[in-house]
Amino acid sequence: MMAVKACILKGKYLDSVKLMLISKELRSLAGVEDAVVIMATKENREILRSTNMLVPEIEPAAETDIVVVVMAVDAPTAEQAIAKAESLVSSPSRSKETTQTKLQTIEKANLALGGADLCLISVAGKYAAAEAEKALDNGLHVMLFSDNVNLEDELALKTKAVGKGLLMMGPDCGTAIINGIPLAFANKVRKGSIGIVSASGTGLQEISCAVHNLGCGVSQAFGTGGRDGKKEIGGLMLINCLEYLIRDPGTQVIVLIGKTPAPEVLDKLWKLLSQTTNPVIINFLKPLEIPSQSNLQYSTSLDETARLACLATGKELKSPEQKIDYPLPSLRGRYLRGLYSGGTLCAEGLQVYKGYFGHEPYSNVGSEEKYRLEDGWKTIQDSLIDLGSDEFTVGRPHPMIDYSLRLKKLEQEAAVPEVGIILLDVVLGYGAHPDPASELVPVLEKLDKDLVVICDVLGTEGDPQNRDLQIKQLEETGAYVFSSHHQACDFACRCLKAKRGDQ
Repeated sequence: MMAVKACILKGKYLDSVKLMLISKELRSLAGVEDAVVIMATKENREILRSTNMLVPEIEPAAETDIVVVVMAVDAPTAEQAIAKAESLVSSPSRSKETTQTKLQTIEKANLALGGADLCLISVAGKYAAAEAEKALDNGLHVMLFSDNVNLEDELALKTKAVGKGLLMMGPDCGTAIINGIPLAFANKVRKGSIGIVSASGTGLQEISCAVHNLGCGVSQAFGTGGRDGKKEIGGLMLINCLEYLIRDPGTQVIVLIGKTPAPEVLDKLWKLLSQTTNPVIINFLKPLEIPSQSNLQYSTSLDETARLACLATGKELKSPEQKIDYPLPSLRGRYLRGLYSGGTLCAEGLQVYKGYFGHEPYSNVGSEEKYRLEDGWKTIQDSLIDLGSDEFTVGRPHPMIDYSLRLKKLEQEAAVPEVGIILLDVVLGYGAHPDPASELVPVLEKLDKDLVVICDVLGTEGDPQNRDLQIKQLEETGAYVFSSHHQACDFACRCLKAKRGDQ
């Protein structure tokens, strides 16, 4: 029987990424089955509860305390891991000394840098709006990576930004490429004439990578945050960014992507787009009627959106390196489980599935109420889960950085005999995990060989993770690996159809 030990560390603070790294180091210790070092927030307690690690010893902890929970083969091993955690939290590893000065406020940083014009903010959601307002007041464009910011604050920030002629990308803006510089989660893509405005992060990544892999390039890629198209926000940044690209002499073709905006916002977008002759490729992740305007095209597939944008530039396209000739494998079970780090990829997966089966699968982020899961940990039948949604990311790093939650979920789903397919996105690029295969391969190698694993590897040959090596290592586990998410989903659905026959 496993021994579980826990402790509360008061008067300490480390950011979530450092706590993640400490947790990972503890899990690598001999005899340690699981370990977590995390702030004792209400949201994090729910995460601990869902993973059976909310033990009585940490109940007295305040939200500002760090808690350590270790599950090990015996009590001495668990106690040694606790001691190791206390040491690491008290004296976190430091990088080599540099001459750089740590500046404590946005105002001081702005003065010291002299000429900076953009501020990327990633702090806990409860503090994010105040920091973003300071940046705007200092004349800085803002990329607000933080999530869990309320709608009222988002509207106030974007209204202020528009009044000052500034960008206010976010909150929950995971990706942008500004003047060729990738920000947050983004990939190494060449400069070119295709401008992108995206309310999503992985959607922007999938399209920008596909554009690059087809031989074209990106002028600017703006993220707006997933709620910009809501009626309450009114598409303020969608409009602002589109206006910039329409005026930009370096942009020949425009791509607009995100969840379908509110009707009031759609009306504004159609009115604006009627004023340009630039080719515009639109993808709102589900079928939609658009104005009959010769320069507008619509697609519901991310890679098709990229292909149409590239064709509109007039350039000869490179052939994408893509395996599409896998024979359909036999499945041990009749159900699919998709475990996503990318919300837009999950949304596209829902639509591909619906095209085959007439309705969405079960999901924590789906639009069909009948198939909406109240708890993303409790999957049933065919389920696609966005592990990057707020319910999983409050108080901990995004699953593109920290694979621990997804690996837990992967093992949980693989243990269900009725599950025949596991579908995973593997996102490469700046900001993402430096070596996803190092996390996934040991787990995949232990799975039942009759379980089919399908991976979509999102990236380019220039990304720091070495895309070809990542693909090779995943394939060596027996996984079916694609570099087009749509094709990965299509393959999964064809496998399900074959298993179920005409049912």
